Amino acid sequence: MREIAGELRRWRKAGQAVAVATVVETWHSAPKPAGSSMLVGPDGTAVGSISGGCVEGAVYQLSQDVLVSGVPVLRRYGISDTDAFEVGLTCGGTLDVFVQRIDHVSFPELDEVLASIADGEPVAVVTCVHAESTPTGRRLIVWPDRTAGSLGSTRLDDTATDDTRALLAADRSAMLRYGHDGQPGGDELSLFVDCYAAPPRLIVFGAIDFAAALARVGSFLGYRVTLCDARPVFATERRFPDADEVVVAWPHRYLATQAQAGQLDERTVVCVLTHDPKFDVPVLQVALRIPLAYVGAMGSRRTHDHRMARLREAGLTEAELARLASPIGLDLGARTSEETAVSIAAEIIANRRGGSGSRLSLRSGRIHRENPA
Repeated sequence: MREIAGELRRWRKAGQAVAVATVVETWHSAPKPAGSSMLVGPDGTAVGSISGGCVEGAVYQLSQDVLVSGVPVLRRYGISDTDAFEVGLTCGGTLDVFVQRIDHVSFPELDEVLASIADGEPVAVVTCVHAESTPTGRRLIVWPDRTAGSLGSTRLDDTATDDTRALLAADRSAMLRYGHDGQPGGDELSLFVDCYAAPPRLIVFGAIDFAAALARVGSFLGYRVTLCDARPVFATERRFPDADEVVVAWPHRYLATQAQAGQLDERTVVCVLTHDPKFDVPVLQVALRIPLAYVGAMGSRRTHDHRMARLREAGLTEAELARLASPIGLDLGARTSEETAVSIAAEIIANRRGGSGSRLSLRSGRIHRENPA
């Protein structure tokens, strides 16, 4: 829903109903993950994607039908379908798509959900996409501290809320299955949990040209980007327009303060681009002792060797040092700031998704991996 939020707001403000198709479950090499959405407006406008182009045509027509009828539909697309080549899903994957009509009556909580997503407040939308004996489309909205809506019974709402909050904490959308009243182990009900956690953080230390390019790429990838440097003449919003915030502070002090305030988590990425011992050694001492997703540091091989020696002298263990990606980035032959930013981003993605960083043409087996988390 995040990628179609703008169009949702536009049609909502106009008082018009729309159809939204959402990928709720995938198998094998499905082109898009669960939670991917496509909106079809009353004027025929299509926004978003649920398969990277493979089945959009078929789902578009189905969405138009649902927009008129108002009856939700769960439809499966896969290579085993007789019309697989007709709809274009020839990649070998299978996906389930839930299509529903959204208007003020069917989804009264939408404005609050969109506000939470815009504000970075964690929220999850739980939708009944399959039920053996009751209508589908019922919805429960779950925040860390409250809920809205209902799936039909107090017991089901309570069970789904507990399981959804665990998924929300892990920033993972998934299907939940229960008995008709929320009993574990049943399969009478299938509930899709679409999670919208606060964006992960990318903290870049060092107000240099490489940092400006990395802020641009990080923002594009969906990170909330912070640029931090102790030198006010260089750390300015004008120089880093793509950063969500620019902080003038000593890097190690800022990072320690953020950790103590609970502003870092296991999705947080830290990139140290200063390659100056008086800045990078103290901040790495802090970063490598915090459970973060990724810690990388820029510098030559010689700079790396000197940095590692200083960190060992500071008391860091070999296990802590092994978490450091240095020299930072993948070997892409990058030379420019933009190319270097891409190489750093590529390593961050590979680390997050469990990729090898090698050329796909030299590998065999599945292209898409399950999230290692």
